[in-house]
Amino acid sequence: MEQPAIGTVTVVGTGIIGASWTCLFLAHGIDVAATDIRPGAEAALHDAVERFWPSLPDAVLRRGRRGTLRFSPELESACEGTDFVQENAIERLDAKIELMRRIDAATPEHVVIASSSSAISVTDMQSACAHPGRVVLGHPFNPPHLVPLVELAGGAKTDEAALATAERFYASLGKVPVRLQKEIYGHIANRLQAAIFREAIHLLESGVATAEDIDRAVSEGPGPRWALMGPLLTYRLAGGDRGMEGFWEMFAPMQEKLWSDLGTPVPDSALQARVTEAVERCYADRPVRAVAEDRDRRLRRVLEAREPGKEG
Repeated sequence: MEQPAIGTVTVVGTGIIGASWTCLFLAHGIDVAATDIRPGAEAALHDAVERFWPSLPDAVLRRGRRGTLRFSPELESACEGTDFVQENAIERLDAKIELMRRIDAATPEHVVIASSSSAISVTDMQSACAHPGRVVLGHPFNPPHLVPLVELAGGAKTDEAALATAERFYASLGKVPVRLQKEIYGHIANRLQAAIFREAIHLLESGVATAEDIDRAVSEGPGPRWALMGPLLTYRLAGGDRGMEGFWEMFAPMQEKLWSDLGTPVPDSALQARVTEAVERCYADRPVRAVAEDRDRRLRRVLEAREPGKEG
């Protein structure tokens, strides 16, 4: 049976991620029914969408399309007549399981329920659903209205048709879906980020460099390359014409020594306090919202520069 067109999306949870998803959906002419139980959530959502809107890609803005946005504090009301659900609520397993059960009960069986969860498995999230086959992972990278990546995964009871529907839908929004072949805590990108973050903290704690210089070592070094290719392709190029074989021949001993020497700090309360103090001291003159808005403006230009025909 052909899947109905997706004209309305329910966004459950309208914090930073949910608001960014909302902006993206609206910009593609999709109507959004948003819901959140936090006081002041409706006003905050409208404010966030307006702030995000100018940073949308030019190709999206030129279409001049904008869906309608309605807000309801009641989950069941927001789910009425929806074609797709994007859930972005609290990262707590018991709460996520109960929320998925309620969404499942409030939506027709054909509607795909996607979660933006950063780490929780779909198998766990779908465990209390009467129709678990339509529950999928649709984990974006912040901010979703700009960053193309969305990680797709199913759980033990997920139907392939639900994954295919989600993949087509996300691709129609300009997203780049990446499929996980099996579930793993933190998925792909967050695990890679965590590895770099852990080593950054190790370097900071070891007195190797300041927080600002550790950040610069990424943004002015591998960062620009990572905008074009991932670590495996990067190291393939490092091997010259022989690719990965050449890389291992030249750098395997160095990699072995580096891997054995990487830090393993434990994020206890004392370490959290030291890192917080060091980072906030470095960036005290840069308010978080201003940094985020600047990031989005610059990120938009980076993504545009990657498009074919935009070189030089």
